[in-house]
Amino acid sequence: MTKALRVPDYLGHILKAIERYTDDMDELALLGNELVQDAVISNIEIIGEASNNIQRVDAEFAALHEDIPWLVMYTMRDRVSHGYDKVDLEIV
Repeated sequence: MTKALRVPDYLGHILKAIERYTDDMDELALLGNELVQDAVISNIEIIGEASNNIQRVDAEFAALHEDIPWLVMYTMRDRVSHGYDKVDLEIV
């Protein structure tokens, strides 16, 4: 698969990860549901990986969309993956 075809896949992964568990949910609902918390953290990892993959397979696309915080998304992924015991859900 060419990199041009992969970028839409990665963007789709990001959108699905954002929407899957947070539709119709406010902060209080998130803080009160550990299963959803786990799902949201897992999806932050998916978003981070997808953003990193976009930068890796199509740096030109990422550069043209510099308003998207690619590095921030990947850094957040690292923080929740490796510092899971320190995740502040009120920030998430």
